[in-house]
Amino acid sequence: MEATKQQFEHVIGICRDLFAKKLHDYGAAWRIMRPSSVTDQIFIKANRIRSIEIKGVALVNEGVRSEFIGVVNYGIVGLIQLELGYAEVADKNVEEALTLYDKYAKAALELMLAKNHDYDEAWRGMRITSYTDLILMKIYRTKQIESLSGATLVSEGIDANYMDMINYAVFALIKLEFGE
Repeated sequence: MEATKQQFEHVIGICRDLFAKKLHDYGAAWRIMRPSSVTDQIFIKANRIRSIEIKGVALVNEGVRSEFIGVVNYGIVGLIQLELGYAEVADKNVEEALTLYDKYAKAALELMLAKNHDYDEAWRGMRITSYTDLILMKIYRTKQIESLSGATLVSEGIDANYMDMINYAVFALIKLEFGE
């Protein structure tokens, strides 16, 4: 499982690097997004991945890899927004935003390691298309929880669903980066 931890950290490093570059270009403009808008942004990414998987071709010059990176980064943004609430302006500087990013990337790693222990790396036997479907299912669950204003009877919260989306996207990126 040490290889999985290193692969996870490698892939998160790729995602973080893009996040940092976008922070430079746009600032923390995402701070104005309400969590439901973040969920919809993840939906757009996951839906495009599924569309490309089904059609077998992308007409826009970005494949599924960049979309899985987007799922990871927007998942982390969603967790930040759940913690802080949305803002009226981009109220975080690069350092503050990256500190928050690192906090949730670390939490996702810790959750993955715990689940990976219990499930004996079952994710390695899954297809990338299954990760896509699971991410979409988690999005629909999240939308339902949002429609219920978080008042669930037995379900995990929105944060747990964002964490799972992040981890499924990381699994896909590990397979894309390192092979099956």
